[in-house]
Amino acid sequence: MSIGELDFIERLRAIATHPGARRLEDDAAVLGDLVLTHDSIAEGVHYRPDDPPASVGWKLVTVNLSDLAAKGAEPLAALMSVTIGGDPRWEELFLSGVAAACEAYGLPLLGGDTIALPAGAPRVLGLTAIGRGGAHVPARSGGKPGDRLWLVGLLGDAATGLAVLEADPKAEGPLVEAYRRPVPQLAVGRLFAPHAHAMMDVSDGLLMDLQRLMRASGCGARLDLDALPLSRAFIAEVGANRRARLTAATGGDDYALLAALPAGLDPALSLSLPSGTIIAPIGRLAEGEELSLFDAAGEVPLPETLGYEHRRA
Repeated sequence: MSIGELDFIERLRAIATHPGARRLEDDAAVLGDLVLTHDSIAEGVHYRPDDPPASVGWKLVTVNLSDLAAKGAEPLAALMSVTIGGDPRWEELFLSGVAAACEAYGLPLLGGDTIALPAGAPRVLGLTAIGRGGAHVPARSGGKPGDRLWLVGLLGDAATGLAVLEADPKAEGPLVEAYRRPVPQLAVGRLFAPHAHAMMDVSDGLLMDLQRLMRASGCGARLDLDALPLSRAFIAEVGANRRARLTAATGGDDYALLAALPAGLDPALSLSLPSGTIIAPIGRLAEGEELSLFDAAGEVPLPETLGYEHRRA
């Protein structure tokens, strides 16, 4: 028998009954004006054992900041838990990556916990990020039929970077950099939050995460595969045909933002977005509960796998 991440979260809902938990249907908890999130990353799951330790430290911080970005929250502080594995040099370099990310995003580290691991055990690293939300902290729920879906950031680069590394552990370049060093969309998240009916970050694959937003909002959705923003590096490695776009929509580790905004709002025209922001309208929420895909050639069947879900034996 196996139990998936979604099944486990469903069982947790019987415990997490405080209103601030938002029924565990969101990226973060909300307590007064505070927004709280916790993400863990594990060796062999979220990062390769041969990844540079500094990039692992950077990733631990920034994947949590991506959750704050999805709530339009300003980072305030963090607590970190670290498993010590017997390699002081690895841990020194890891902490240099944590320090660099905290400095880059103005995130004070206040404390946490350390434990020693048995020899050979994979490392599991965790961070709790605390932010301050604005007057409106968008949830995954709240989306309405007719809302336009906007994506901030690129899709497919990180998953493709991982595939490149699996083929050549010494590979470098923008795809590998996207996998190892996510960039949280904090500034855009703060600009979107007052207007967003629903918003979340994309970490497990666009199709899987969009389906989560749909379920929380009680909506269906129509997604235009041709509208998905792809980088030149991704297109050079994978292509831009239907199969490549489905790969980008299901790969995960993107840390882009997905927002449901009122149909009449074009953020590219009405909001003062940071220079270089990559933003694209990719579809709409709809009546019903079905997710449908289309491109220039017509309807596209849903792939068997919509994204990444943690499972255990």
